[in-house]
Amino acid sequence: MAEDVLSKIDEKVKSNKVVLYMKGTPDFPQCGFSAHTVEILKSYGFPFATEDVLADPAVRDGIKRYANWPTIPQIYIDGKFVGGCDILHELHERGELEPMLKAAFGK
Repeated sequence: MAEDVLSKIDEKVKSNKVVLYMKGTPDFPQCGFSAHTVEILKSYGFPFATEDVLADPAVRDGIKRYANWPTIPQIYIDGKFVGGCDILHELHERGELEPMLKAAFGK
């Protein structure tokens, strides 16, 4: 069962340019960190996939194992783990996030 969840996560990460594992949904985030991360991503106008970890405890546990990262939200760009809210915020503030997003979308 756990391996099935990890396979599902791996497929989603690799088949989307940007994936956000978060608490809640972009329209109704269930924590401030998830809300801030969504706000940052939306500011760039690129599409991103999301997964609500509160909807499935197996995904919530699995995503922590997948990246070996203990907290949520988690952001993946172009199949690579970037980090959580704090790291995304720092990349955004330093102007490093936009080039990463543009590269993922070939712009």
